[in-house]
Amino acid sequence: MELLDVKVFDEEGNEVTLRDALSGKWTVLYVYPKDNTPGCTTEAKEFTELLPEFEKLGFQIIGVSKDSVKSHQRFKEKHGLKIKLLSDPNVELIKALGAWGKKKRYGKEYEGVIRSTFIFNPNGEIVWKKINVRAKGHAAKVLEEAKKLVGKN
Repeated sequence: MELLDVKVFDEEGNEVTLRDALSGKWTVLYVYPKDNTPGCTTEAKEFTELLPEFEKLGFQIIGVSKDSVKSHQRFKEKHGLKIKLLSDPNVELIKALGAWGKKKRYGKEYEGVIRSTFIFNPNGEIVWKKINVRAKGHAAKVLEEAKKLVGKN
């Protein structure tokens, strides 16, 4: 299956393809492990804070995790998030993006979501990616990359 045809759920619980979600726009798609955890909350709040600047450049911001649509709705409401969130409960999109793999915590190894960010051009092609990012300050770094990509340094 082609990446753009992978199905996920939007904020209303509708099944959509990645192509539908990208809607022919410049898009920052970031993959995060879990709603309402410290790093993921920091990252989502920073992207929300910078959303007007991304929008001026013609970008939309979409976060994706394996959490449920209901979890996403609570997460957005609790923190006043303005970004779109997609639910990928079967981790098909996350795996297709290469954002799933071995992780270590407290000396134990396990498989899980690797915090990653991708920039898609309006044709649905990945033109920039960063795998295994640190949450704090990441949105500002992505904004700088977005500016370079559209020539607005």
